[in-house]
Amino acid sequence: MLKREIYLSKIRGFYDSDLIKILVGIRRCGKSVILKQIMEELKEKGCDDKHIIYINFEYIEYEELRDYKKLNKYIKDLLVDKKTYYIFLDEIGKVNKFEEVVNSLRASTDNTSIFITGSNSKLLSQELSTVLSGRYVLFNIFPLSYKEFTELSKKDALAEETFWNYVKWGGLPNRCQFENETNIKDYLYSVFDSIILRDVVDRLGLKDTVLFNLLLQYVVDTTGREFSADNVISFLKSEGKLISTSTLYVYLDALCKALIIKKIYRYDIHGKAILKTLNKYYMTDLGIAQIKNSDFVINNSFAIENVIYNELLIRGYDVYIGKTENGEVDFIAIKDNKKEYYQVTYLLTEDKVVEREFGAFKGIMDNYPKYVLSLDKTDFSKDGIIHKNIIDFLLEKISY
Repeated sequence: MLKREIYLSKIRGFYDSDLIKILVGIRRCGKSVILKQIMEELKEKGCDDKHIIYINFEYIEYEELRDYKKLNKYIKDLLVDKKTYYIFLDEIGKVNKFEEVVNSLRASTDNTSIFITGSNSKLLSQELSTVLSGRYVLFNIFPLSYKEFTELSKKDALAEETFWNYVKWGGLPNRCQFENETNIKDYLYSVFDSIILRDVVDRLGLKDTVLFNLLLQYVVDTTGREFSADNVISFLKSEGKLISTSTLYVYLDALCKALIIKKIYRYDIHGKAILKTLNKYYMTDLGIAQIKNSDFVINNSFAIENVIYNELLIRGYDVYIGKTENGEVDFIAIKDNKKEYYQVTYLLTEDKVVEREFGAFKGIMDNYPKYVLSLDKTDFSKDGIIHKNIIDFLLEKISY
């Protein structure tokens, strides 16, 4: 089992905190595995099984506990002494009014440490924030990074073949069980159709699954490109689907809430402000993009951008598109009030490409690091701008 240290290292300091620990991520990204690894660490520290309560609401044996009052009673009946009880509630979004249970346990006991997971942004809702009144800490969990993928699959991390395998089929951990592309594709379809699609359509009450799929197809086909509602509406019209702008954004919001796609905003580098217009969308997992792509071949340049965007999120950065006076920088990554600038391209094949990518930083006068990432193995660094090979970048040792 791959130990996901990048997340465990962040959660570890909260094991005995009374704050509610919330792990949020797209389905099948590995949240349950992280919970089990936390439980193993607690046992290694001497915690016995009776003081670890684990409920996975996807298991049929816990179906009755989806009634929040029964769940509350079930847990309370297990608290028979004053020692700390570690409570793990996996996929708690299946429980109506789960926030009432969590808040009740937190407020009425002083010997519980509660961990919950979910696969949609219901866990980020205003309602939950209001009920818990800030008494929680949230951890975003992502599909495998490239480095994690190579460790789990035991593939040659430096081989471009491995890299393109990751770009094509993404980082959902269970897909590493399969080598045959047909099997991988079948698995990804099962994740999307029977889990993600059901969650989005059923939970949010969306009526038109054909429209939903067409919209996702459009987002996949235009990943990393400037989003235009008018262009989407025209595309859907050509497919025989009429939709208003307001309905379009309801469906887009549904895709974001299911954590299938992520919206990235622009950051005005000179004005130092986040802009709410001309945003872009990236896929949480490129394997889902692969099975929903209408062109059969994902655009390599935008797919690589998507990989870097996800990697920066995994490393804990807030990520934006950088708006400059004359254009844009692919990504501004901000953490601990420090910035890093990134340009991402497939290959620096010609002088004009080198000029374009390095020239994107022209006019940015601060001294924060500026990087150009490509698959070239030759070092093109110049004028204080650092060039890195993408695979080398993805395999870097990072501080937790």
